[in-house]
Amino acid sequence: MRHSSGQSWLIKCAGVAAALLLACGLATARFGSAVQQPTVTTRDGTIITLNRYVGDPVPDVVMVGSSVAWRLKEEYFSRPRVRNLALAGGSPVTSLEIVAKQKSLPKIVLIETNVLTRLPDDALIAKFSGGTRSEALFLRPVRTAVAAYETWNHTPPDPAEARAGRDRLLDEPASTFDNKVYLDRAVQQMNDDDPTVPAQVNAARIRALVDDIERRGSRAFLLEIPFAAEIEDSRMVKMSKAIVHAAFPDRDRWLPIDPPMRELRWADGVHLDERSALLVVRAIENALAERGQ
Repeated sequence: MRHSSGQSWLIKCAGVAAALLLACGLATARFGSAVQQPTVTTRDGTIITLNRYVGDPVPDVVMVGSSVAWRLKEEYFSRPRVRNLALAGGSPVTSLEIVAKQKSLPKIVLIETNVLTRLPDDALIAKFSGGTRSEALFLRPVRTAVAAYETWNHTPPDPAEARAGRDRLLDEPASTFDNKVYLDRAVQQMNDDDPTVPAQVNAARIRALVDDIERRGSRAFLLEIPFAAEIEDSRMVKMSKAIVHAAFPDRDRWLPIDPPMRELRWADGVHLDERSALLVVRAIENALAERGQ
């Protein structure tokens, strides 16, 4: 009796599993082209960001960059079709190359050039470049279900709620947080680092990618997000700026922004706090409007 009961239980479990796989398979067949399959990785935030980009309709504006630009949240923009593909701890080249290798391009690509010391992540570029990803067929239903969950769990905020949130941030006073310990540490590190080799490699790769996407009809702008004055004077920042400006001497390639510097605050001299990030986003939108974009 026990053997018969165990067999019955196993048969029921197998039946439920088969039904679930069938349902997911049907979802894949129906929605597979619309819901991109997330890559199995521990870098969840990056994967969700890139997975969402390649799966959603092409936006009007895309921003690529490092953790400096990552702070400029999409809901801070008044424009509705903006995607921020800046990767915390990453290189702007990673997202820029992924954007360039898609079949359709955004109208405008904003490229943060503050941090050019990290080389691009070629593994991520390969995974998210224009439909080149491959996967075992039996994993597609599971990944479709995960992708649908992530899309639901990261729904963009309602425009009215986002606008109210922006207004609340602007009504707050500038932070009085004392960041001296973190600022001094960042300054020391940036004075010790020599960015020459990676900055030259990244600048050359950005140049090639910008030429490519502009040949295909997009407009690319480079921009520098303000650092604290002590960071701006550091060896790494000065050398990086000299390298990227030598690679892009044409002023029309740059989007000069003019946020209210007295109002800006940084947790460590490098990364803007939320209110400051919103002020920088407004400066970016004003600069784009002045360029007729």
